[in-house]
Amino acid sequence: MERIAMSQEERDELHWLKRVEAGSMTQREAAEKMGVTARWVRKLVKRMKKQGDAVVVHGLRGRASNRKLSAATQRQALTILKKPDWHDFGPTFASEQLAKRHQIHVGKETLRGWMMEAGLWKNKVQTIEDVHVWRPRRTGFGELVQWDTSDHDWLEGRGPVRYLVLMIDDATSWSWGRFVQSDATPQNMGVLWEYLEKNGRMVDVYTDRDSMFTIPPRAGQSKEQQRQADQLTQLGRAMRELGIGSILAYSPQAKGRIERSFRTAQDRLVKHLRLAKISTMEAANEFLEKEYWPEWNESFAAPVADFPNHHRPLTPQLNLYAILSHVEERVIGNDYTLSFAGHRYQIQRVDVQTGMRRQRLRMELRLDGELKAYYQGRYLAIEECGARVEVIQSKASKPVRKDHNAGGRSQWMDGFFNRPSPPLWKLIDS
Repeated sequence: MERIAMSQEERDELHWLKRVEAGSMTQREAAEKMGVTARWVRKLVKRMKKQGDAVVVHGLRGRASNRKLSAATQRQALTILKKPDWHDFGPTFASEQLAKRHQIHVGKETLRGWMMEAGLWKNKVQTIEDVHVWRPRRTGFGELVQWDTSDHDWLEGRGPVRYLVLMIDDATSWSWGRFVQSDATPQNMGVLWEYLEKNGRMVDVYTDRDSMFTIPPRAGQSKEQQRQADQLTQLGRAMRELGIGSILAYSPQAKGRIERSFRTAQDRLVKHLRLAKISTMEAANEFLEKEYWPEWNESFAAPVADFPNHHRPLTPQLNLYAILSHVEERVIGNDYTLSFAGHRYQIQRVDVQTGMRRQRLRMELRLDGELKAYYQGRYLAIEECGARVEVIQSKASKPVRKDHNAGGRSQWMDGFFNRPSPPLWKLIDS
């Protein structure tokens, strides 16, 4: 009779079954030792009378699994993985894309073995990174939204797409973002605008200390003095008018969730865009909206329906055109004129009223390039009336600071008056 090779676990199970058969152990005791039910022990004892010791050996031992994939499937998968567009795919992402694009369903561990055997993948040595102090997630959707920009060659040289503005919910990891032409205030305002229209107003945003979000303290100025001065950037002012709080991080580790998301996107999103043959910003943003974010949120985010929604609605009193614009105050001259961005404007006679001279009004340079003058609850009709005369400074005068939003002439408006006014979303996507 052919000798059966058994593992130690199988020998132990056979020992318990024989003790049950001999009457020195109950079926319940043997079931507890074997980790099965007493009913299954009774079946094995009955089978042992016919099969002998082989009762504990699995019937498929030495036979190919019924679920084993064919050699033809393996060859087809590896042929695809050897193409240039797939050269840097890992087993997990490759398994997903083979199923999605070629209907080849292979488990990631099976594919890992195939790739290692073919020399297409090599296990990496895991290293322990410095651990930042863990911060618990917020408990509601929209309670805290992390906001940052990643500068990366997203199209691998196929087109001029470098900046991805990303917003990720702290509680659920629900993510959304846009590719923009530059990491500047107008483009970030445009992305915020679209987020607000999708979800409403979040409670707080968590950002880095970029000059878009905060004004650095002047030399010798304490934090308390800066707080009392209440200095705000254009984005800071807009968020205050929207009732959105601002939390500023002091290190990249403090924004670990969004930083890890960027690392994942720089791997997965780049490969998605490569396979889709995308080479323009317009097509890249369309891909984000229709394919990438829905798939990302389904795979990596918790269902937002399972969390309380802390977003607040946009009320009719919140005029996004006015809030999400470049705002400065100006003084009305005795001749009912004012200057803005190197241009001189005249208030039209129909809107002139007594007491306006030497009063302040709000100038709004909007994202579509339109300029508005707001005074005491209404917008005034204004018309350009001539260029401002530049004043030549003496050599002894103190040089003007060029810090962003911290004195000197802002660069925010450059180009608005020298080109046709584009619609808002053209400004974001261009």
